[in-house]
Amino acid sequence: MSGDAQSSASASDGLEGLSGYELARKALEQARAQGKVVGKGKASPVRRGAAGGRTRKRWSGPGPDGRDPQLLGVLTGRLANDRGWKPRIGEGTVFARWPDIVGEEISAHATPTSLLNGIMQVQAESTAWATQLRYVQAQILAKIAAAVGDGVVTSLRITGPKPPSWRKGERHISGRGPRDTYG
Repeated sequence: MSGDAQSSASASDGLEGLSGYELARKALEQARAQGKVVGKGKASPVRRGAAGGRTRKRWSGPGPDGRDPQLLGVLTGRLANDRGWKPRIGEGTVFARWPDIVGEEISAHATPTSLLNGIMQVQAESTAWATQLRYVQAQILAKIAAAVGDGVVTSLRITGPKPPSWRKGERHISGRGPRDTYG
């Protein structure tokens, strides 16, 4: 009796005598028809928007989009701008990249010591180097501006080496100090 029930069910669907490929195609058509009834004919998924209304899910097109993967440098730059860190990052970049910015020869004889309100203190190893750096101060400022941007360093204060101090302790007597040390 089970064979009769099976043949009557397949005869009622109109699938009797169809090959495997035709059976699969017929089943796919039936599934698509049922899917349109369930989804009310909409092909793309539906999600709730911010206002509670229904919005269609939008797919990214061929051009750049805000949802596309971003470079790490772009993201950190955007974060620094949003948080107001840009000036401090520029100051740190000047100190970190000093040999790259001014060149190996100058960086071997002069080092930046501080940067406050756009004025950078640079200490040279000798008074001769300090004098030479004062002559090329405009070029150094241009190189710094090209590397980290305008306004980070507005001027340079170049000093020579510090002379030895003869002052020892809290109490001392004013004067030139010992004069017989240098012969």
